[in-house]
Amino acid sequence: MPDAPLFSLAGRSAFVTGAAQGLGAAIARGLAEAGARVVLADVDESVDAVAQALRNDGHDCIAMQLDVRDEAAFWLCFDAAVQHFGAVDVLVNNAARTPSTSIWDITADEWDEVLAVNLRGSFFGCRIAGRHMRERGSGRIVNLASIAGQQASTATGVHYAASKAGIVALTRAFAQELAPHGVTVNALAPAAVRGPVLDAMSQMQQRGLAAGIPLGRFGEPQEVAAAVVYLASPAAAFMTGTTLDLNGGRLMR
Repeated sequence: MPDAPLFSLAGRSAFVTGAAQGLGAAIARGLAEAGARVVLADVDESVDAVAQALRNDGHDCIAMQLDVRDEAAFWLCFDAAVQHFGAVDVLVNNAARTPSTSIWDITADEWDEVLAVNLRGSFFGCRIAGRHMRERGSGRIVNLASIAGQQASTATGVHYAASKAGIVALTRAFAQELAPHGVTVNALAPAAVRGPVLDAMSQMQQRGLAAGIPLGRFGEPQEVAAAVVYLASPAAAFMTGTTLDLNGGRLMR
């Protein structure tokens, strides 16, 4: 059995974007259950209720409304988190838009919107948290990529796929830059995880998607959260610039 403290986040503070629902909410809960104090940030005001549910379970959490496309707002929220908890040890860039618009129907505005939330928002997060962590000489950044950025699929739009491929490159660049300062930067690439996107699909679409997964089932949000906890924990201290696959065997390499 692994040494439990290696996977503990006790005494650490985490900042999670897109935390009002789905993977973001599950990641925030996973980090809290591992012992972290957590800032849940989301453009949707329902993030307040998610944070309250965690507090009701005895976790130290606060909620903030944040549009990750706005760099100045990101700075303000991150600084407020540092003031509240004393430091931010872990950043999880999870906020994303996941449209499945046909490649022939994507408008210029929709393309820009998806890239702004998914890729530009992650860039702002990496740079803001990276500066803070660089000064402290330690930290963990986890970026949510996707199998969509590695393998063509009709389940998501090409703009979403392009943004997630960009996150892999972004992760490597910041990992290289921050490694000398004791900060690790890794990406997690899930596929077909239960949540709002899958729920919006028809049963026929879901069956077709599940048929292409060797393990024969969809992933669970808690499994993604566990992988994030690992990347944020002391157990992953020698990993940086890595993209960790979590796809039930859909992409083996």
